[in-house]
Amino acid sequence: MTARTSRSLSLLLCAPLLLCAVPARADEDVPEKEKEEEERPKLDMELGGYADLQFAYFNYGENQNRARGSQRDSRLAFDTTRLVLAMEAGLPEYGLEAEAEVEFEHAGTGAAVELEYEEFGEYELEVDKGGEVLIEELYLSKKLGRHASLTVGRFYVAVGTLSEYYRPTDYLATVRDEAETLIIPNTWDEMGVQLQWKAPWGLRLTGQLVNGLDSTGFSSQLWVVAGHQRRFEVARASDLALVGRADVVRFEGFSFGASGYYGNTTRNRPKPDLIQQCEGADENTVAPCGYVSAPLLILDAHLSVQKGRWRAKALVLWGHLDNAEQVSQRNARLSNLLGVLRTPVSDNALAVWGELGFDVAPSLGLDDAHQLFPFVRVDYADTEFHPRSELFDNPRFRRTVYTVGTAYTLAGIAFAKLDFAHRRLGAATFRPENTLRFSTGFSY
Repeated sequence: MTARTSRSLSLLLCAPLLLCAVPARADEDVPEKEKEEEERPKLDMELGGYADLQFAYFNYGENQNRARGSQRDSRLAFDTTRLVLAMEAGLPEYGLEAEAEVEFEHAGTGAAVELEYEEFGEYELEVDKGGEVLIEELYLSKKLGRHASLTVGRFYVAVGTLSEYYRPTDYLATVRDEAETLIIPNTWDEMGVQLQWKAPWGLRLTGQLVNGLDSTGFSSQLWVVAGHQRRFEVARASDLALVGRADVVRFEGFSFGASGYYGNTTRNRPKPDLIQQCEGADENTVAPCGYVSAPLLILDAHLSVQKGRWRAKALVLWGHLDNAEQVSQRNARLSNLLGVLRTPVSDNALAVWGELGFDVAPSLGLDDAHQLFPFVRVDYADTEFHPRSELFDNPRFRRTVYTVGTAYTLAGIAFAKLDFAHRRLGAATFRPENTLRFSTGFSY
C-alpha cells in the first residue's frame, strides 16, 4: 500500500467520526439555548375580530326633510357594514397587556359623494365615507395589584351600552341600537388615560380622562354625534373630558350601573372662533378675552341580563349642552368645506331603548351550540328634548322605532338575523317608515 493510499483510507475512516462529532457539539449547546429561552418573558397573544354584512329593504325615500316626512318608495341597499380585526398581547409576568383593534367600514376606503338632505339636498364629497379604516382601540394596560389596572392610549369611552356590547353577537337586532347612536358617537373611542378597579364583592369602577368633543359637528339631527374628532389627522385636546362609570357585576347573568361624562367643547374647534369679545384685547394673543364656555354633560343608567334562556338590555341616557344658542349661531357661519351640518343644536337630548329575547332552540330539540332568539326592541331618541325657547321643537327629531325579529347564533361565532323595524316620527303628519333587514357574519 502506498503512502498516498494510506492517507486516503485514513481520511475515509475519520470522515464519519468527524461528521458524528458535529452533532455532538451542537447537542451540547441545546440545553444552553433552551435555558436562555426559558429565561425570556413569555408573550401571550390572542387574535379576534368580527364581521357584519347587511341586506335591507326600505319602503320610504331617504329625504326626511319634507313637510310630511319621507316619500313612499321601494328600494334595496346592500352594505359590507364592517370588518374588525383585533389583537391582544400580554406579558403576564409583568402585568402588561396591549390591544389593537382596526375596523374596516363599508368595504374599503376612498372618496364618495353623499346626498345631504339636512342641507337642502346638496351633494357633498366625503373623503372618509366611501369606506373607512379606523383604529378604534390601541392601548397599553398595566395591572396595579390584584384588582386595579391603568390604561393609556385609545379606548372606548365608558358611556352607554355600546362601550361594552358592540359585537354583533352582543345585541339581538340586525343593527346597533338606534337611540344611542342618534345621541352620542357610535362605539365612541377617544385617547387618554383610564383607571379601573374591580372590587372582590362585585363592583367595577372606571375613571377616564380623554380629549373632548369638537362643537362644530353638533347638529339638530344627531346632537353631538359628529363632534367626534375624525375630520383631522390630530385630535385636539385643549378641552379634556372626565368620564366616570360604576357597574355592579356581583350577580351572575346581571350587570347594571350608571355613567357620567363632563367636558368642555369650545377649544377643540378647528379655529378659535367661539371666543369672548372685550375692549383693548391683545391682538398677539389667541382668544385674549377667553373662550365661550360650552360644557357637555351626559348621564346614563344601563342594564344587561343574560340569565338562563333570557337576554335583555336597556338604557336611559340624557345629555345637556351649556350655551347651545351661541354654539348654534357660530356653527351657522362655518365653511361648507368643513363638512358639518350647521343646523341648530339643542340644549338637551334624550335616548331610551331596550330589547328582550328568549332562546327557543332547546324547545326545538337543538343542542347547546345553537341559540335562536325571537326578540322585541324599542328605541326612542329625541335630539331636541326640551330645548330653549328660541329653538323650534321640531317633532321630526323625536323618533320611535319598534323592532321585532329573530337572531340565530351557532357556537357563539356565526350568526344570522332577520328583523322588521317600524319607525314613527314625533307627529302624526309624518309618514311612518318601515325597514326589513337581514344580516349575517361572524364573531370570534
